[in-house]
Amino acid sequence: MEVWLLFFVMGVLTYALIRRTVPPENKAPLSLLWLVMMLPASAWLVWILIFGATQPMPLLLMLPLLILSPFMYWSLLDWGKPKPDESADPSPPPATPQTPSLDLEKLDQAAALKKEGSKLRPISTKEEKALRDCFPWGVYYLQNIDYYPQAILCRGKLRAVPQEAYQTIRDNIEQLFGDRFIVVFQESLRGQPFFALVPNPWKAAQQSQTKEEPLTRPDLAIALVLITLFTTTVMGLELQGVAPEVIQQNPSMLWQGLPYGLLLVAILGCHELGHYGAAAYYKIKTTLPYFVPIPFFIGTLGAYTQRKSPIPHRQALFDFAVAGSWVGMLLTLPCLWVGLGLSQVVPLPEESTLLAFNEFNPRFSLLLGLMSRLALGNQFTPDMALDLHPVAIAGYMALMLGGLQLLPIGQLDGGLMTHAVFGQRTASIIAQVTRICMIAIAFVQPNFLFLAIFALLMPIANQPALNDVTDLDNRRDLLGMFTLVFVALIFLPLPAGLSNWLNF
Repeated sequence: MEVWLLFFVMGVLTYALIRRTVPPENKAPLSLLWLVMMLPASAWLVWILIFGATQPMPLLLMLPLLILSPFMYWSLLDWGKPKPDESADPSPPPATPQTPSLDLEKLDQAAALKKEGSKLRPISTKEEKALRDCFPWGVYYLQNIDYYPQAILCRGKLRAVPQEAYQTIRDNIEQLFGDRFIVVFQESLRGQPFFALVPNPWKAAQQSQTKEEPLTRPDLAIALVLITLFTTTVMGLELQGVAPEVIQQNPSMLWQGLPYGLLLVAILGCHELGHYGAAAYYKIKTTLPYFVPIPFFIGTLGAYTQRKSPIPHRQALFDFAVAGSWVGMLLTLPCLWVGLGLSQVVPLPEESTLLAFNEFNPRFSLLLGLMSRLALGNQFTPDMALDLHPVAIAGYMALMLGGLQLLPIGQLDGGLMTHAVFGQRTASIIAQVTRICMIAIAFVQPNFLFLAIFALLMPIANQPALNDVTDLDNRRDLLGMFTLVFVALIFLPLPAGLSNWLNF
C-alpha cells in the first residue's frame, strides 16, 4: 500500500508540475508528457511488485530510463512548439498581471521580426528621441534601441554603480511615460547589462476593465488551515500505525494525532508567513498563505504564497526566499531534535523506506544521521533503527518538505536564492548540476527517485527582479552559500567511513 501511495503522490505532483510549466500554446498532449516523465517511476513500481522491495532495481535497467525520459519529454515539447508562421504575429501577447520576465532566447529568435519596425514600435519617433535622453552618457551610454514583441531593449555600456544607474534611468523613463512601461534592468547571456521597457500589465488590465480577483481571501485561508489541521491529525495517527477503522470507532483518539498535525501546520504556516512578511516589507503584492490539504500521505502537500507584483531587486528576491525557508528551518530543527530524543531505538530491519516510521533508518541523510546520533547518544548503534515519536515524524516531514524547497532550481526558494547570489546565468548552471546530483543520489537511495523526477521537471529559469544586476552584500552571499551546503547535508547519504568512525 505504501508503494502505491508514494507512486500516486508522485503522479499527482508530476502532472501538476507539467500543467503549470508547459505553455498553453504548446500542442504536446499533457497526458503523453506525463506518461513519458513517469516512465522511471512506473518501471520502479513494476519491479517492486514483481521482485519485492528487498531486491534493488539494477542500475543498467534504470539508467537508460532516466536518460530517455527527459530526452523524450523535451523532444515532445519541441515538437509541440508553434511553428514560425503560427507565431509570426509581431503584436505582444495579451498582458496578464504577473511579474515581467524576459526570455532572452525568444528575444533573439524574434530578431528577424525587427524588419517590420513600424509594426513592432509601441512608441513614436518623437518618443524614441525623448527616450534616448533618459540615458545620461555618464550613467549608461546608450548605443542601440531594439524593438521586440515582448519589450523595447536599450543596449549600451554601464558607466555607474548599477543601483544608481537603475534608479536614475527608471525615474527618467517614468517621468516620460508615466506607468505605461515597467523598467527592467537585466544581464544578457554574455553578461552585458541592458534595460528593457515592458508594457505594464496592470495598466492594460485597467484599460480593458477586467475585474481582478481579490488579492487576499482570509475566509479561504482560515478554512484551508482548519481542513489541513484535520487531515494532518488523522494522517498523524495512521503514520503511527493506527488503522482508519479504529479512528472511526473511537474519534477521541484524534487527540493522539494532534501533536503531529499542530506541529506540521505550525511549521509550514510560519514558512509561508515568512514569505508574506518579507513581501510586505518590500511592498510586493502577494496572496495570503494557502494550505493544500489531502486525505492521505502526510495530510498536506504544503502551503503556498503567490506573488502578484514584480520583485524590485535581487536583495528583495533573496530576502523573500530566505525569510520563508529559514524561518521554517529554525522551527523544524529544534522540533526534530526533541522528537528524536523522545524516539525509541529498535533493531535495524533488512530494508527500510522513507515512510517506515516504526523501523526508521535515518542514515540515508547525513544531517538526519548526525542528529540522531547526537540526540540519542550511545543508544543509537550501527545495528539500530528508530521508532519515531510523533514530534519526530512532524519534524522529519517538515525537514524533507523544507529541503525540497531549498533545492537550487527554478522557482523553488533555493533557486531564488542562487539567482540572487550568483545571477541568472550561474544559477541556471547550478540548477543543472543539482539535477544531475539528484539522479546520482537516486541510484544510491532508490527512495529518492521521486525527487530526481521532480528536479527534472522543475524549470531551471525563474522570473528576474526588476533590478537584476545589482549584487548582494557579503552577509547575504555567505548565507546563500551556507544554504547550498545545508541542502547537501539533507540529501547526501551518510558516508560509511564517518558512520564507522562514530560507531552508528
